[in-house]
Amino acid sequence: MNYQSVLTKIINYKTIIIHRHSKPDFDAIGSQVGLKEIILENFPNKNVYVVGDSNRFDKDKDMQEIEDSVYENALVFIVDVAVKQMVSDDRYKLAKEVIVIDHHKNECDIEEATLVISDSSFSACAELITDLALELNLKINERAASFLYAGIVTDTGRFQWMHEPERVFLVASILTSLGAKTTELYDFLYVETLENKKQKTFFQNRFVYEDGVAYLKNDQDVFELFNIDVFSVSRGMVNLAAGIEEIKIWLNFTFDKERNIIIGEFRSREIKIVDIAKKYGGGGHEQACGASLKSWEEVDEVIKDYKALLKENK
Repeated sequence: MNYQSVLTKIINYKTIIIHRHSKPDFDAIGSQVGLKEIILENFPNKNVYVVGDSNRFDKDKDMQEIEDSVYENALVFIVDVAVKQMVSDDRYKLAKEVIVIDHHKNECDIEEATLVISDSSFSACAELITDLALELNLKINERAASFLYAGIVTDTGRFQWMHEPERVFLVASILTSLGAKTTELYDFLYVETLENKKQKTFFQNRFVYEDGVAYLKNDQDVFELFNIDVFSVSRGMVNLAAGIEEIKIWLNFTFDKERNIIIGEFRSREIKIVDIAKKYGGGGHEQACGASLKSWEEVDEVIKDYKALLKENK
């Protein structure tokens, strides 16, 4: 890949702003903060900002508020997404140049991008950014290592879903040797309150199991029962149906009142499911993907399609 061109762009710009997708997971946050730390570690005189909406994965409150004027003559990176409607903060359009770094299978539709680094063989964008830094002999400090490691851990489901396991484990090993705080990160990611455990029990009991497919529908009522955000329900509850011998595909559908859409999160074991996500305007990984849906009738169509796919793969 054209990593050298990325380095040339970094060298040529004084101001660099890093974007990623909205409703971020830790791969998005980890890639964003990790890249910022790498740039500042190697080029301390640069002005580097990270922007976008915030949630629990912004654990150190790294997201910054900046004025539109900062984008003048700036270089923007967009990480962990290549679809314009999913980018958090569309002011990237104000920048002089845009570089996209992504690992999903979606084609890049960001017209402003002057350089696209995209490789779906990487299991996490954080893995791709680490590879870039290593190939360019850039220093990776302890904080960058920690955030990049966390991005890899979460996007691989704690090393369950990997496209090239040998490379993933090698990169993870390098990051731990550089000081990634593994125990601290695992505690942050996976230790939870008793109340959260009770919430998960509630959602787990609401899954429907039919024809080898599990699905969960969350309308606005669940947000009146619990003080919980949309991301924690949609992304946070989908894998409650994972690891069941009879279930090969599990789905979670959550109404997002703010955007008036239904967020679909789709997961599978052994079966490629991303093509159906793409059919409904979404995308992602072969066995972990999603789509934004317009109605509960469309949700039922998605469930029907996945049941048919499962029959085809028996």
